[in-house]
Amino acid sequence: MNRHLLAGSELRRLTDRERIDWHHHTDHQLIYPGTGVLRVVTQVGSWVVPPLRAVWLPAGVAHAHQAHGPTHMHALTFPAGDDPFGSPDPTVIAVPALLREIIRALTTTSLAAADRRDLTAVLLRSLRPVPELRLCLPQPRDDRLVALTAALAADPADPRTLAEFGVTVGASERTLSRLFRDQTGMTFPQWRAQLRLHHGLTLLAAGEPVAAVAFACGYSNPSAFTAAFRDAFGVTPARYAREARP
Repeated sequence: MNRHLLAGSELRRLTDRERIDWHHHTDHQLIYPGTGVLRVVTQVGSWVVPPLRAVWLPAGVAHAHQAHGPTHMHALTFPAGDDPFGSPDPTVIAVPALLREIIRALTTTSLAAADRRDLTAVLLRSLRPVPELRLCLPQPRDDRLVALTAALAADPADPRTLAEFGVTVGASERTLSRLFRDQTGMTFPQWRAQLRLHHGLTLLAAGEPVAAVAFACGYSNPSAFTAAFRDAFGVTPARYAREARP
């Protein structure tokens, strides 16, 4: 397979909360949000993709997208046999300045065939996976956990304990705790903290003030949210919001 081949490219401008319904591709796809934030959902979990990150979607993986904030979605597709990662699951990729400019050139400019091949070759050599723990939220399979996580997704600030959720879904705290570890690889507090940070990413990209985001995510005050956010993503919420907006 010619690793310099690019099957297709496009730039889509999505409005806040705009969705792209479930679908799959016969080719691999590289998705990069130049502005805004994209939530990419598959059968096994969801990935929040902020600026300076991209996600590689293997061929055949069913997925859906939702934009948070005005989002410029750059999409590049590669033949199914041309896979630099060899993983059946999405891979989060760092997007430094050089890679960002290559992606923009391939999706927004008219290039000669030779130039496109050369840029594609550089792009493929530049793809580097990054630790995705903070950007991936695993989805449990058990019906009781599905109901619990759906309630939290609808209101991440919900303060109920695992025992209190257990009364609602009909399972003991011990059972739910074990299922969370078995099916997501995370404890319940870790999963909920991750969900709240993901929610914070999307609200900041939509232009919400940091204080309002903190309370919407269940934090007692903006300082606690800022500390957790900086620990997870390496930047303050205010700085991240500036980078995520057009």
